Amino acid sequence: MKFLIVFCIVQFSFLYSDVPLGIYDKSEVKDSSTLETKVLQDWKISKKDPAIRQKLIEITVCEWWPGQKVRLPITLIAPAKSGVCKNILVGNMGLNLKPAFPNPTYLKLVKDKGIGLVLVGMSTIDAMEPKGKLHLGMKEWLIKTKNARYSPAWIWGMSDMRALTAALEEKKVFELSKVIVTGGSKRGVGAAICGIYDDRFTAILPVVAPPLGIPGGSFVIGLDDPIIVKANQEFLDNLKAGKVEGLPETTYQALTDRKVRRELHRIPLDHFKAADWSDKEIETVNKKVWAVCHVTDHLEMLERKGTDVFYNVGTNDSVTPELLELGQKFPEFRLYIVPGGQHGGPKGAGYTRRVPMEKEVLDNLLAFSEFHFFNQGVWPKTPKAQYKWNEMEKVLEVTIVLDEEVDILQNQLSWTEDRHKAFELELEYDKWETVNLVKTEKSKLYYEIKPKRNAKRLDFTSSHTVKMGDAKLTISSPLISVLLDL
Repeated sequence: MKFLIVFCIVQFSFLYSDVPLGIYDKSEVKDSSTLETKVLQDWKISKKDPAIRQKLIEITVCEWWPGQKVRLPITLIAPAKSGVCKNILVGNMGLNLKPAFPNPTYLKLVKDKGIGLVLVGMSTIDAMEPKGKLHLGMKEWLIKTKNARYSPAWIWGMSDMRALTAALEEKKVFELSKVIVTGGSKRGVGAAICGIYDDRFTAILPVVAPPLGIPGGSFVIGLDDPIIVKANQEFLDNLKAGKVEGLPETTYQALTDRKVRRELHRIPLDHFKAADWSDKEIETVNKKVWAVCHVTDHLEMLERKGTDVFYNVGTNDSVTPELLELGQKFPEFRLYIVPGGQHGGPKGAGYTRRVPMEKEVLDNLLAFSEFHFFNQGVWPKTPKAQYKWNEMEKVLEVTIVLDEEVDILQNQLSWTEDRHKAFELELEYDKWETVNLVKTEKSKLYYEIKPKRNAKRLDFTSSHTVKMGDAKLTISSPLISVLLDL
């Protein structure tokens, strides 16, 4: 009873503020009678790999507002041999109305581990049907109702949850037992929401998605820090003039195009003003459209439910801007931080380390599945980072304390100097240095970082790889920032 009371308070406390959070109605989420499922291809052995079978359907996610239904394609995948999949992985696919073939990581889980796959055709709101119009209606209804149900995060989460509802109608193929949901960026936002609001999901692995904070900049166009806006414009101007070394000529156009795409999901300040929103309401909605996916607001509840949580993020990604705050407030939080890791896309931007494509991130999904589905391995405690500035030697003495009960295969320390601010475009191109660490004691690692003469700040994190069943898991210590007195 105590748990139910706490959970309800968490769920509904937002409803009495100026802007409702956009809470999910469980009956709406789980009601299979409203799916209006259309079979586009019934179960069929894949031509690309006879070890798997696929089914393509299209479902109604919801009637987002009166008269506007959102429909998305879903590819269901299972081993070719008959039998029920009790372990289910929910991931994502494109919007094309054709069966999606699983990526190598997904394919391995189906063929080697008997996992059932549910791939949801989710994308940016402007690309979803009615294409070029859905995002406009979303903005109109948000401004009219002041309800954050009409926001990108809400529909992304709803899409994943409804996909599971549709999959469970295939009773001869899928059985509800353990369910992992994963995805990157918008799909990582959806994954987090599933873990928070739908008790059918037993584990989440969001990639390049925000455990807290506002991703990518203010939802309300016009509320961004003017200093950062100016710095970004100067950077773009320098790119256009060819004054930035080490980046391709295509970088300017790639970042400019991305800015346009991002603004399709944001609303200008004057639109709110014209609708007589108060300053408090505008400030609130700027935060609450993303608060629905903030897993850090629900950690105690998730721990009570036994939900496994594991984030994979990048240091150079403004979609996860609050990594320092995350480490300070939640030092035990399970995550892997890719040093120098950037967001996926855009093409031509000169990225060298896209987080969703990193080998360690792909391996982490395999290892996470081994751990959650099959109880393989022991999850290591989050490494603790300690530091001390040696004034005489002008070095930062870093000590990493490890979990004594886990045998770690590889240990690394990464750092950067004078890192740019969150939301600055130059942050995406900050350079990181990495060294291998050697144990000084059974559970301790030590290294001295000698910063450059004029460096004012040093940020660092460590990464550690362990064996988890047949896979390797890489985790990180919290990101830490140190102001230097040189």
